[in-house]
Amino acid sequence: MPLALLALAVGAFGIGTTEFVMMGLLPDVAADLHISLPTAGHLVSAYALGVVIGAPLLAALTARMRRRTLLMSLMALFVAGNTLSAFAPGYDSLLAARFLSGLPHGAFFGVGAVVATRMVAPERRARSVSLMFLGLTVANIAGVPVATLMGQRLGWRATFLGVSAIGLAAIASLAALIPRDTAGAPATGLRGELAALRSLPVWLALGTTVAGFGALFSAYSYITPMLTDAAGYADSSVTLLLALFGVGATIGNLLGGRLTDHAMRRTLFAGLASLAAVLALFPLLMRTQWTGALAVVLLGIAAFVAGTPLNLMVMEKASTAPSLASSANQAAFNLANAGGAWIGGLALAAGFGVTSPALAGAALSLLGLAVAGVAYGVDRHRASTGITGITGHERIVATHVPEPTQAAVHH
Repeated sequence: MPLALLALAVGAFGIGTTEFVMMGLLPDVAADLHISLPTAGHLVSAYALGVVIGAPLLAALTARMRRRTLLMSLMALFVAGNTLSAFAPGYDSLLAARFLSGLPHGAFFGVGAVVATRMVAPERRARSVSLMFLGLTVANIAGVPVATLMGQRLGWRATFLGVSAIGLAAIASLAALIPRDTAGAPATGLRGELAALRSLPVWLALGTTVAGFGALFSAYSYITPMLTDAAGYADSSVTLLLALFGVGATIGNLLGGRLTDHAMRRTLFAGLASLAAVLALFPLLMRTQWTGALAVVLLGIAAFVAGTPLNLMVMEKASTAPSLASSANQAAFNLANAGGAWIGGLALAAGFGVTSPALAGAALSLLGLAVAGVAYGVDRHRASTGITGITGHERIVATHVPEPTQAAVHH
């Protein structure tokens, strides 16, 4: 694997840290800015909104930029957002800074995934993407706990300055390691980029992401009360247990990358089915402390085994605009975050018990499996009838592009 993947992983580490650290700093931010905890929670939503808006928008508008230059520019925007967060004088300015910090998130992962696949042989594409996302999973093991501790000891503003430093290190790594001749996307224009999203297989792949990862966030958003009220852990143990989720996510990410290179569709089906099974067992696993800890690890493994094939599938279905499609998939992940948390909250509010969000998640995972099955059926039908899955406009654009953006992903 090329050393340049390390530069992408450093950027992913910084993004993962700033995305999740706010959840641990909410009480400190609320106290310092004299706002309520629910109001402070809007800072998490502002970041997610920035991801959803920025992911497809920036990927489409910057399609003609050199990939190396674009990745460095996106990290520069990331550094600016976190620096402004550190020096925000009040709640409104911090809210705007968090939104700005979220804008480059999806586009960085989307463009980074395309760059990663171009630097390796076709049979190693999935592993290259999983190594980039390794930075995100490791952030949950080390970055978030350390950044949270820094914020509690030195003040929450110090945390965002530390994250900005990680962003600067990522820019330096990208400048040093990403090849200078990494090309931009074909000059199809914004209309050509957006045309790639008209395809039914693309939308089915995005729908699988929303349902599948909505299952994860339905349970993970309420993992703390499950561990304390059901499994019997003390509040002080939760941070360590969440690091165990990061360990599971790292294992699942690496395993998913290797398996996807051999059989993308089967890996996706197996990951979603495993996720449904783990979530369905949560009420039983959360009865004791050791099985509760095991459940957290298994949740991370099952969810992230499915992550890599989801990313690769979207890029394959929109081969004329893989950066835009992969970035749109990051927006879908964040929609899954918000939607899954909402559905899990409905289960709790209905009085079904503290582990009921996990059962709601199991149902969502089965929904994702069903959508993936429909996508498979559509692909088989199109293959049997000679339909490539590319819209008419895309086919016209593709004939004017001298070099393909990316070879089809083998599976």
